[in-house]
Amino acid sequence: MSVFVGIDHIDKVYPLANGGSYTALKNVDLKIRQGEFVSLIGHSGCGKSTLLNIVAGLEQPTVGGVVLEGRQVKEPGPDRMMVFQNYSLLPWKTVQQNISLAVDKVLSHLPKAERTAIIEHHIDLVGLRHAAHKKPAHLSGGMKQRVAIARALAIRPKLLLLDEPFGALDALTRGNLQDQLMKICEESQVTCLMVTHDVDEALLLSDRIVMMTNGPEAHIGQILEVPVPRPRKRLEVVNHPSYYALRNEMIYFLNQQKRDKKRKSKQPVAIARHGLEKVNLEIGFVPLTDCAPLVVAKEKGFFQKHGLEEVTLNREPSWKAVAEGITSGRLDAAQMVAAMPLALTLGLLGTPQPIVTALVTSRNGNAITLDRDLYNQGVHSLADFKGLVDRTADKVHTLGIVHPASMQNLMLRYWLASGGIDPDRDVNLAVIPPAQMVANLETDNIDGYCVGEPWNSRAVQEGSGVVMATDLDIWAGHPEKVLGVREEWVNQYPETHMALVKALLEACEYCDDRRNREEILELLSRPEYVGCSPDYLRPGFIDPYNLGTEAEPKPLLRYNQFYVDHSNCPGRAEGLWILTQLARWGITPFPKNWVEILERTRRIDLYSEAVRQLGLPDLQPDRDPFQLFDGRVFNPDDPLSYLNSFEIHREIRIEEIMIDGAVKAAA
Repeated sequence: MSVFVGIDHIDKVYPLANGGSYTALKNVDLKIRQGEFVSLIGHSGCGKSTLLNIVAGLEQPTVGGVVLEGRQVKEPGPDRMMVFQNYSLLPWKTVQQNISLAVDKVLSHLPKAERTAIIEHHIDLVGLRHAAHKKPAHLSGGMKQRVAIARALAIRPKLLLLDEPFGALDALTRGNLQDQLMKICEESQVTCLMVTHDVDEALLLSDRIVMMTNGPEAHIGQILEVPVPRPRKRLEVVNHPSYYALRNEMIYFLNQQKRDKKRKSKQPVAIARHGLEKVNLEIGFVPLTDCAPLVVAKEKGFFQKHGLEEVTLNREPSWKAVAEGITSGRLDAAQMVAAMPLALTLGLLGTPQPIVTALVTSRNGNAITLDRDLYNQGVHSLADFKGLVDRTADKVHTLGIVHPASMQNLMLRYWLASGGIDPDRDVNLAVIPPAQMVANLETDNIDGYCVGEPWNSRAVQEGSGVVMATDLDIWAGHPEKVLGVREEWVNQYPETHMALVKALLEACEYCDDRRNREEILELLSRPEYVGCSPDYLRPGFIDPYNLGTEAEPKPLLRYNQFYVDHSNCPGRAEGLWILTQLARWGITPFPKNWVEILERTRRIDLYSEAVRQLGLPDLQPDRDPFQLFDGRVFNPDDPLSYLNSFEIHREIRIEEIMIDGAVKAAA
């Protein structure tokens, strides 16, 4: 589809009475295709209605412009029709007369009989035949809004503009009208731009959702594609595999904008104390069992011990939110999936953003879980799953992952490919926040997933899933979560960063003393942290691990590993393995300058300094070759040979990643 509406780098500035000015919109750039339904969402005051008015021609932008089918919009016109929340009906005219007023004005060139036919058709279209001769005073709110929609569509506009059209209606009426609007738009193929505050409404109706940041200088923060085919039915939308992930992302964005507004109002500054450059830290985490070191450091006083008196732990809804929080500067530091610092440094989000990790906070802790129905059908192994995929080539089998740069993604892909299953062509991998995995499994939106605890054990205990393999079966001892901070942040606050590493290192040691596990379990189950029943947290953490099969639960002493076996050193050989797998699946290029990349991201020097200051032995991993469960040997001295040895892979790109140049260009 071609570009139908072009919103070209719009600014909107309002003069103030005191001689100043208020910039409502800043550099808003959006292209809308013909027949597309686009929703604008954001908090009150973010400029959604202002933007809609500019597209309608009711207001003019200060900078930039709007182009509709190649012609600049300078004033209102019949090619655009607005539907407001307050209906805007003439109270002394009937339903038929309100629609007729618009039709007779705009379509006066048509014969009267044809105009009458158009009016009657649209009355029937919105289901108001029985009320055609009633005046607005005798109509319900939903009926009034249907009149407004019929009036708008009857003049055959090229673009339908909707300003919270259902905001004042009760839930039942709103749902019915949403269904009707969806049907009408699909039948008429009209292009729609809608302002809404309702995330579910946006997901139901939209092809794309444009999320606006807070004002002043509101702009487009993010655009979500809604991959639900049309025609749509409400239940099909809710049951789509991407629904909860998209919904969660929208809610996160809105909540984040709310937090940003509060933060800006407080104007926080770095508080220096105890020889540290900054003691007030915002640290992000995702609610999983292996966030334990952060929770312990907070609750058991390790942060305070090292001078970090004002640490706030931010419970993030997804790993994408963590990445955004770090790269934007909203978070000082975060628990990250192990591949994320490398992927962000290589430009996963567009521009290379150097991210440092000086500490591995956990190893292992993941599992691959499949739907119990598949297990009951005879899928008891990877080979069985391969057979199922081959037998049902006409069916899409969807598996959940938590983030492209997660060990869950890399290890699931490795596991599948080792069994002859191409993870991009034979199955579908969908990014789903960890907390949404079980719900998607239970509603049959996905066939399985790879995720950390407690979401595997919860599926087993609730009878919806069976664990096919733990990561101990695939690569025992792999890095799982790391401490991630921006390189520039480390350079700006070196003493603070060192204090943070030391505090978490001591917390990791506390977590691996099994005498402390019951206490830690109680902390993790609190609503501000993982917030689930302790029963879901116990398997593998304290109790024997139940796979959900006929086999007896077995103790997995290294399933959640935080400190033992020198867990915390960010070894570069395992980082190099991660680089090969990111390149294997086309997530990032393989860097020609991989030695530099590893030295910049996997900061063994900072880790060594921290352990020396704590009086701990500074033991670093060796460079010996190692292998995963399939026996394929990884030689850290020859990563390209390893990368090229795989039969199943994507197109492999090898590029030199110019980090410093990219950072300067971005600045």
